[in-house]
Amino acid sequence: MDLNLKNKIVVVSGSAGKEGSIGETIIKRLADEGAIPVLVDRNSRGFGYAEALQKKGIDSLFVQTDVTDPVEIENAVKKIVEKYGRIDAVINNVGVNDGAGLDSSYEEFMNSLKLNVVSYFLLVKYALPYLKESKGNILNIGSKVALTGQGGTSGYAAAKGGVLGLTREWAVDLIQFGIRSNAIIIAESYTPAYEDWIKTLEDGETVLNKINKSIPFESRMTKTVEIADTALFVISDRSSHTTGQFVFVDGGYVHLDRALISDVN
Repeated sequence: MDLNLKNKIVVVSGSAGKEGSIGETIIKRLADEGAIPVLVDRNSRGFGYAEALQKKGIDSLFVQTDVTDPVEIENAVKKIVEKYGRIDAVINNVGVNDGAGLDSSYEEFMNSLKLNVVSYFLLVKYALPYLKESKGNILNIGSKVALTGQGGTSGYAAAKGGVLGLTREWAVDLIQFGIRSNAIIIAESYTPAYEDWIKTLEDGETVLNKINKSIPFESRMTKTVEIADTALFVISDRSSHTTGQFVFVDGGYVHLDRALISDVN
């Protein structure tokens, strides 16, 4: 199916994670579809990702940006528009489960909010004039933690709850401009960051096996490419009458009956 994404300017925050991360995978799949991926991230590896795409003849841009800094986000949008003249979609993909819990300081809690939800607001705020021109759309990457809780991560949970609230608010706010706003909610996906966390545990393989068994569909984690492919569909014209929706790409983790799980120990 042609998603009609060719030459669309798609801005993806949090897109310079390690190879195989959700953001990096989204960038690759956008390139496969002929879109023009624009990477916004503070990590300098984004330069390498954009250069690698350019060597393949794919137009791409990396704007190194601290997404907790409003001025840097505003400047990033300016640079994008200076080069391309438009923005067709924004994918807010920043997400760090930083463990800012009830025992954390006020500053740690606020920093978690700035990274995990305020950055979403700011990127959309500054991109909005161009989304209005293109009748583009917004996709927020959310987390099951907003709905299930997790423990020990008040900042991240509050932020991801806010992401879902913003998704619906923007869907209402922007109907008048023909702009859609949706979210993808993921549960367990074996990203490089997840792997790094597992390696810190003494019984990492046991924990990983238990987590896999807790996922109803096929007892496995969601692949990052499965998240990326869903993201591309949702931002595409093939999903042209979908707005204000939470699309779960989680193997049934959030909604399906726990009785489906025969052994989680």
